[in-house]
Amino acid sequence: MPASRMRSVPRQIYQLRVTLDGVTPEVWRRLLVPGGYTLDRVHRVIQHAMGWWDYHLHYFEIDGVQYGEPDPGNELTPSPELKLRDELDTRLDSVVGKGDRFRYTYDYGDWWEHAVTVEAVWTADPGERYPICLEGERACPPEDVGGAYGYRRFVTAMRDPDHLEHEQMRDWLGRGFDSEAFVPELVTILLRRMA
Repeated sequence: MPASRMRSVPRQIYQLRVTLDGVTPEVWRRLLVPGGYTLDRVHRVIQHAMGWWDYHLHYFEIDGVQYGEPDPGNELTPSPELKLRDELDTRLDSVVGKGDRFRYTYDYGDWWEHAVTVEAVWTADPGERYPICLEGERACPPEDVGGAYGYRRFVTAMRDPDHLEHEQMRDWLGRGFDSEAFVPELVTILLRRMA
């Protein structure tokens, strides 16, 4: 069929709600992501949106199947039983649809688990650039803070200048930390640079 007669399929946009497990009060993001993104691109969107730095390994679990960056020797995976399918070969729209839920795990040491829900799917607005961070709440825990337990300890110390570990934690982080701070517009700027 000549190219002029081919009809293009409209791009589908997935509205995802990403929630970090084990942290109270809740840290979450609502994102608009093209359904045609491969899971490695979805990984990068989640990294930027949550505030992670992509220092560690990760994987998705969708309907009992794990996707990530395969390790041929299986030396870096959290357990020998975990066989990852290549996330570069898997598009978001080929494994999930509206209403589906899946898991995203980042950093096999701190073991940050995220619940991801596909809240809606619709045709892309041709005048809009994606991905977009619509909204969210609270800052992401710093890298290597020690998982949910370490993060609780960190926040307690950072909020109280008289806490025995306040100075140590501030020196470790190298800056102040506001656990309530989150600006979706700044995340969208970062996301558009990666697109």
